[in-house]
Amino acid sequence: MNPFQYRNGILHLEEVSLESAAAEFGTPCYLYSKAALVSSFRSCTEAFSSRDHLVCYAVKANSNIAILNLFAKLGSGFDIVSLGELERVLKAGGDPSKIVFSGVGKREDEMIAALEAGILCFNIESESELERLEKVAGTMGKIAKISFRVNPDVDAKTHPYISTGLKENKFGIPYYDAMRLYTKASKMEHVSIAGIDCHIGSQLTEIPPFVEALEKILFLVDELAREGIPVSHIDVGGGLGIRYRDENPPEITDYAKALLEKLEGRPQKLLLEPGRFLVGNAGLLLTRIEYLKHGEQKNFAIVDCAMNDLMRPSLYDAYHEIATIREENGEPVVFEIVGPVCETGDFLGHERKLVAREGDLLAILSAGAYGMSMSSNYNSRPRAPEILVDGNKCHLVRERENLSQLMALEKIPGK
Repeated sequence: MNPFQYRNGILHLEEVSLESAAAEFGTPCYLYSKAALVSSFRSCTEAFSSRDHLVCYAVKANSNIAILNLFAKLGSGFDIVSLGELERVLKAGGDPSKIVFSGVGKREDEMIAALEAGILCFNIESESELERLEKVAGTMGKIAKISFRVNPDVDAKTHPYISTGLKENKFGIPYYDAMRLYTKASKMEHVSIAGIDCHIGSQLTEIPPFVEALEKILFLVDELAREGIPVSHIDVGGGLGIRYRDENPPEITDYAKALLEKLEGRPQKLLLEPGRFLVGNAGLLLTRIEYLKHGEQKNFAIVDCAMNDLMRPSLYDAYHEIATIREENGEPVVFEIVGPVCETGDFLGHERKLVAREGDLLAILSAGAYGMSMSSNYNSRPRAPEILVDGNKCHLVRERENLSQLMALEKIPGK
């Protein structure tokens, strides 16, 4: 669903005028549509309803506990990659028995906390990690349920920074080594094999790479069964893309149909780890134009948000639609949309045609995923607040940071 629309010339998120939201909460600020979040989650569960499955939301996409709580109430599981994300899920009321723990660098304290919480599964990404988990679980007198994240060497055809399924990537165990490591794990006393996992990247807009990866994983599942090592679940990861500009990602129903056809007749439970798909198009970053600067070669709209608030354009050269809050008549001007951070790479959008004045509000769309979760305090800038919109109501779900909070943990020696 699209929660954004103009009413009487003013852009609204659900029933809330973004002008009124800016007046109440200031700028920059993140706003999310509850209706869009619920709709995306339900579309995913309904698409896979013919099969026993568990949607494990990838917390890294947006880790606000209000969003985690909303998904938990809808029955979601969670895909985590750190102790902090584990604590967020538990604080948000998430069921620990629906948590899978991914990531290439799990520390011992993270393993201990996850075992104490009673998570569903560790997605193991190296032989060393397997050996460490066996030792930690043994010391605690526990059995750790595991799957191996297998790297199938499939080209996801996405940005190289978010491609994770090629053999040169740091993620997962090599495909050719999977049988040996599963056999090794089957002989250990304090780990129990639960499943097999695969995740080839993020923002995928074609179905064939998903199918190719699944076919390779299913070949391993059959090989494991012949060796007397059955798996109870198959985790196909996440990565389904969204529309930022002119992408044409597959419908969730088409994606589900392609995977379910390959899984037909197999008894294993299906796990999915969507992140961006659930939250990306549900959010926006609201900002105000501070200055219009006309140069010899380019015109600049200098806004009050920056690369520290939304890293994706600077990091990935990612595109986000940028809309004026007021529908204006007039001749549009081509602007570079830039922030106040002291970096030439501090931009939010290149060559955007806008009818704009100083003081106008802009909405940077499709900012619900990897926006706030990747934000920082670079240039000693407090991070933006987050607002969850429910119909005509705004709920402040994260307050704006203040300068004293930025320095609260710092000390001058001797004082």
